[in-house]
Amino acid sequence: MHFLPEAIDQYILAHSAKEPELLAKLNRETNQKILQPRMLSGNYQGRILSIISKIIAPKSILEIGTYTGYSALCLAEGLAANGMLHTIDINEELYDFQQKYFQASDYKNQIKQYTGDAQKIIPEIKEKFDLAFIDADKPNYPAYINLIIGKMNPGGVILSDNVLWNGKVTTPVASDDESTQALLKYNRMLVEDERLETVILPIRDGLTLTRVK
Repeated sequence: MHFLPEAIDQYILAHSAKEPELLAKLNRETNQKILQPRMLSGNYQGRILSIISKIIAPKSILEIGTYTGYSALCLAEGLAANGMLHTIDINEELYDFQQKYFQASDYKNQIKQYTGDAQKIIPEIKEKFDLAFIDADKPNYPAYINLIIGKMNPGGVILSDNVLWNGKVTTPVASDDESTQALLKYNRMLVEDERLETVILPIRDGLTLTRVK
């Protein structure tokens, strides 16, 4: 969902960093072959993920929700020289697609893929993280944040995608709308937790920037 007029949106794109060639190829192939290509972070948000990662220069990144690997590659651009990105997705059918692009990138030795339930996998990862990105099934966002706060280094940053959920967070919520209910709870959790500093950015479908104190 775009919250800005189309002309402003296009101006922003025209005056922001361009999509790297490998990511442009990944973008095209995702749209051609993969279901729900709207889930892809895309050029503009991808450049935001990249520049945030470059500012932080993380030694360790956690991503929940790999999809086709676009956001992982954007985040990997900021990794420290010996850094590692851990990315988790429940859809095993996407593993080979992700792997193809990871292996074609400069970060092929810095990305570790996991397939399965993130709630089971995260506790098994022994590292602490400087940067995390949550972009997976919305009903489990509250569970994910509870799992990862304790695994973040002080001053670490957590990014959360889709927190405005097509604007549904500001309208009456149906009793069976599990995703919107979960996001409302999640957004309250982030702003009320004294361990965190949080701002919501109106980028695409809403991107939250949270700093762990």
